[in-house]
Amino acid sequence: MRGTGRTARTAERQGAPAAPPKFFELIPPNPGIDFVKLAPRMALFSCALILVGLVSIYVRGGLNYGIDFTGGTLLAVRFPETTAIADVRAALDRADLGSVSVQEVGAGGTEFHIRARHVGEETASAVDALKAGLQGRFGEGAYEVLAVESVGPKVGRDLWRDATLAVLAATVMMAIYIAIRFDLPVGLGAAAKLLHDVLFTLGALSIANMEFDLTTVAALLTVVGFSVNDNVIISDRIRESRRKNRRERLPVLVNQSINETLSRTVINSGTVVLTTAALFVLGGPVIHSFAFALLVGFLIGTYSSIFISTPIVLFMEARRTRRT
Repeated sequence: MRGTGRTARTAERQGAPAAPPKFFELIPPNPGIDFVKLAPRMALFSCALILVGLVSIYVRGGLNYGIDFTGGTLLAVRFPETTAIADVRAALDRADLGSVSVQEVGAGGTEFHIRARHVGEETASAVDALKAGLQGRFGEGAYEVLAVESVGPKVGRDLWRDATLAVLAATVMMAIYIAIRFDLPVGLGAAAKLLHDVLFTLGALSIANMEFDLTTVAALLTVVGFSVNDNVIISDRIRESRRKNRRERLPVLVNQSINETLSRTVINSGTVVLTTAALFVLGGPVIHSFAFALLVGFLIGTYSSIFISTPIVLFMEARRTRRT
């Protein structure tokens, strides 16, 4: 470090400019990848995957909605000793309980989350029905109740409506913001990209049969914000390139801009994806759906900024040029 400092000071005394610091680059400044040429094929590939996801949602009769949207009761219990999940399920296999799912939480086989859908409008009656099933199998006082959550069917429908409006409003407002900051073609490209990301993530949730609840909605809103951030970086570089070289064709400038920001995009998205992957693997089953939606959304958001948004901008700019 001292030697480096003396070298820099010596260069300054001699009148020579100090060498700029070198930063880590995962990818060369301009790898020369023809993203514009690849875009149509990748767009068709995306449409095919989204179609598979939508078919999965249709075949399953919808997403795997949690009690936040369907209505029901969540009962978190802890046993003093290791208990087989099959025994817990057998204790709750009763006609009066309706649809019941049991999920083991953490290691050790002592804590479980029990979800019962449509067991009644009142929390007390739903909890009593679940407790009666457990007591009939394990006896009174054989477990500890850690938490109780209950949502009525009407409240669940209201939450589903509000969640849908929240995602749509976020998508529209983000697209309007991009259109005001740049121009209309970029805004429409951003809107198509955000719609693509949301549909792709929903399809992945359906294929993986992940539970869809309010935390998953929060993940979708986070994905929308992240996708816009990446799209702004690329769009801003395209605008700068057009100002510097007005005579160059737009497809060439788009390719140049994406290549120049590729290293930043990969490093930024890579760090987020690695963190989310760790959350998904190590976070436990309680947040699996949340972490899974983030992981898929971040990956597809980075991809769509390159292969979905910019081709739409090129198409609309080409139409505008033909009209003029």
